[in-house]
Amino acid sequence: MTDAVSSSQLPADWRDFFALTKPRVMTLVIFTGLCGLLAAPGSIHPVIAFTAIFCIAIGAGGAAALNQWWEADIDAGMKRTSKRPLPSGRMNRTDARDFGILLSAASVMIMGLGVNWLAAAILAISIVYYAVVYTIWLKPRTPQNIVIGGGAGAFPPMIGWIAVTGDITLMPVLLFAIIFFWTPPHFWALALFVQSDYAKVGIPMMPVVKGEKSTRRQIIAYCVLLVPIAAAPWLIGGTGAIYGVTAIALSLVFLLMSVPVAFRTAVEGDRMIKEKRLFAFSVFYLFALFGALVVDRLAAHYGVFG
Repeated sequence: MTDAVSSSQLPADWRDFFALTKPRVMTLVIFTGLCGLLAAPGSIHPVIAFTAIFCIAIGAGGAAALNQWWEADIDAGMKRTSKRPLPSGRMNRTDARDFGILLSAASVMIMGLGVNWLAAAILAISIVYYAVVYTIWLKPRTPQNIVIGGGAGAFPPMIGWIAVTGDITLMPVLLFAIIFFWTPPHFWALALFVQSDYAKVGIPMMPVVKGEKSTRRQIIAYCVLLVPIAAAPWLIGGTGAIYGVTAIALSLVFLLMSVPVAFRTAVEGDRMIKEKRLFAFSVFYLFALFGALVVDRLAAHYGVFG
């Protein structure tokens, strides 16, 4: 990490601090965490439930702020991220670091004191995983960065589940696994059409280091693996048919959409429409899949099917 990005040239306001939390990413984090909480067996007081989701949100925001603090110089060199608060000079780098540490520490302490310490411990692991293991260690060193680092984004539903149950069973592990195996095809679809940005700043993303052909084949490989993994909660009896049928249908559509991406060769000037559609569907996939998990749980609770 260097000091190429200048200190604040313009006064930062609350919008800049909010932008540090990566609100678009946080939306998915909050949603999957909430779904894990709602799908878990047992009950939880609404105030404790709100506290758990709030802690997941601010913990994710803190990790995102630390990620942007460390990668400010990289962000400055990429068109997609150059307008963020740090590379654009709207915020002092130290302020971003301190903000990230404050949110991260507060989220873990509040989770421990207000919910339970196992959920707090997993939240702490997720923050360190993203801010240190992925951001500092994996991302600049290996094209497998997003594969191994995908674990960071897979923790929220597990944390939500543990907030209710207080223990770790096979079901929250499977929810973790779903996001873990979903992350590579989701992110590599994006990386295919922004790979020039990563190449410019020296980040060894898969398309840059191994080439498009290898990346495309790995996208479809992970989509194949995702079909049984997404269906596993139903297959072990942890959910009902609403989730099971939805999971299989969505996963097969995801797989089918990956086929033309896997077996095509981009040409100069290619707008990569299929890759962009796959990326967009991957976001919908996760929202729909975890939404079905909650609907299935509510249907079972209220005896909709008997």
